[in-house]
Amino acid sequence: MCGIAGFWQYSGTADKYVAAKMLQTLHHRGPDDFGIWLDGQSALALAHRRLSILDLSNAGHQPMISPCRRYVLIYNGEIYNQAELRKELDEQGGGFYWQGHSDTEILLAGLRHWGVKNCIQRINGMFAFAFWDCEKRQLILARDRMGEKPVYYGLIGDTFLFGSELKALVAHPSWRGEISRESLALFLQHGHVPTPNSIYQGILKLPAAHYIVIGDEGRSISAPVCYWDLAQIAERGALRHTVNPDELIDSFESLLRDSVSRRMTADVPLGAFLSGGIDSSLIVALMQAQSSRAIKTFSIGFSEPSFNEGVFAKAVASHLCTDHTELEVTDKEALTVIPMLPLIYDEPFADSSQISTFLVSQLARQNVTVVLSGDGGDELYCGYNRYLSGYNIWNTIRFLPPVTRCGVAWALRALPAQLLDSLQRQLPKRMQVSSLPDRLPKFADSVSSPDEACFYASLTSSDKPLKENWLRETPLLQDNVWSTETPDLPSLRERMMYWDQKTYLSDDILTKVDRASMAVGLEVRVPFLDHRIVEFAWNTPTDFKYKNGQGKWLLRQVLYRYIPRKLIERPKMGFGVPIEHWLRGPLRDWASQLLDENGLEEDGLLNAAPIQKMWKEHLSGKRRWHFQLWNVLMFQAWNRLRKT
Repeated sequence: MCGIAGFWQYSGTADKYVAAKMLQTLHHRGPDDFGIWLDGQSALALAHRRLSILDLSNAGHQPMISPCRRYVLIYNGEIYNQAELRKELDEQGGGFYWQGHSDTEILLAGLRHWGVKNCIQRINGMFAFAFWDCEKRQLILARDRMGEKPVYYGLIGDTFLFGSELKALVAHPSWRGEISRESLALFLQHGHVPTPNSIYQGILKLPAAHYIVIGDEGRSISAPVCYWDLAQIAERGALRHTVNPDELIDSFESLLRDSVSRRMTADVPLGAFLSGGIDSSLIVALMQAQSSRAIKTFSIGFSEPSFNEGVFAKAVASHLCTDHTELEVTDKEALTVIPMLPLIYDEPFADSSQISTFLVSQLARQNVTVVLSGDGGDELYCGYNRYLSGYNIWNTIRFLPPVTRCGVAWALRALPAQLLDSLQRQLPKRMQVSSLPDRLPKFADSVSSPDEACFYASLTSSDKPLKENWLRETPLLQDNVWSTETPDLPSLRERMMYWDQKTYLSDDILTKVDRASMAVGLEVRVPFLDHRIVEFAWNTPTDFKYKNGQGKWLLRQVLYRYIPRKLIERPKMGFGVPIEHWLRGPLRDWASQLLDENGLEEDGLLNAAPIQKMWKEHLSGKRRWHFQLWNVLMFQAWNRLRKT
């Protein structure tokens, strides 16, 4: 795994020291080697930091120049079918003379031989790369199908900038970063900045499964070109025919086993994250089944029982006989991570499981350089509660007239919190809903939704920042999370899975994993996001994803072949941390400083009054506002660091 950065100016010459300054900000992504290449005819610089995984020799050094000297490549990622690609290139008579066995060399040869689109459509892997054609004077940036690896880009004055992380762009002397009010509004709603936006005006994220072409000395930037269309794949899957359950289970196991096997190839120590849940347990089971040694597995836990998955991970590890390392994290250890978060994530990011992800990455890096994870299983195989309970709620309310729905929502919002607390205490324990006064307004928002897209938005985001005037100036949002063209799919359940794969997976889950792991120089590989698995999932009838009131049916059937049901059948747990309690306890002083009235209003971006009201209600225990407050706190912490 690596970090890439570069720039292309209208005029003048490329400054090697500027490129080095940009590259230094990415040292954590590639501590093993670095390189800079300057074009002799224009002010173009390509820079690379390397985390050596395959072919640890200098044969994998980047920037890599083709033997004909026409092409230059910098690349971040891993290609898992490189052996097949190399064989295909040899059979097609390209006359390639291989210097080593790095996937960078295979990628450069493939881009040269097949062209960009034909080459990347052949790749099984994760990647972000910059490919320079000296003859055409064109620079191409590309990103993998599901968005595992990041790339930012934009034109600042007379300079085109790009990099794996925003901090590399910020290091360029041409940088002048102005906060985008639209992106800030989207962040406060979602807890992350949705693609293609970044927190800065004029700087974009390249969407997953797309590439762009830059020419005219950096002044011409093409619209993103899609080379793998998830919408088409989902629609084709909707035309699937009846399948045999036993054959389906066998086929899925064989395909996932191959995906895992390919991601176990490394010239450095390798392990896996293990939470004890279905997804990570299945990945570890298939790893151990294909290894003659005990797989190194890693998990963390907290003292709070509702957040502690350590005991489940330990039980699974014991059954599979892995070499397991578990760390029970104290409040003090976890809280030391929080000041680092703005630097790690570069732009506001507020999924609180970012803390857990960093800690388990830090733990794993003490022993290995590569880990496999179970990310993606929920989005592909119907694992989230919204695919189950949310689907049922919509099917109940969608036939009601809009005026009736709005009336019901108004009545629910009007119920006093004290009455709801009293009612909750009088219910039998089995019928009690935790924090009913907080959950009911969210439910009311869902009930009043005019259509499916708005209903999904009510489940996955918060409109409170806009409703309660958190922002000084509320921009007119073009929220691509909901406005994305939706494929023709059989039901809301499939559409929610599609929306999550298209947006939440890359913008939240994979962003969280990439930044947290790369901050400690750890490479994370995700077998469920092999594009063959994604396509297989869309060709799997939903009845084999959701069955008997449970999601991930197909994953469970394969896992039962390796692990007893009693070890994994339990209510779903997230990978979060007890932020609600920490904000009232050890984080109270830190949060109070960031939520100070003057501090909130000094940039002219936020209104202090509604946020202060929410903070006081949370501290008193009257309401649970930790999710919304964490968004504000992560923005404030990032913004203060930005100005230092």
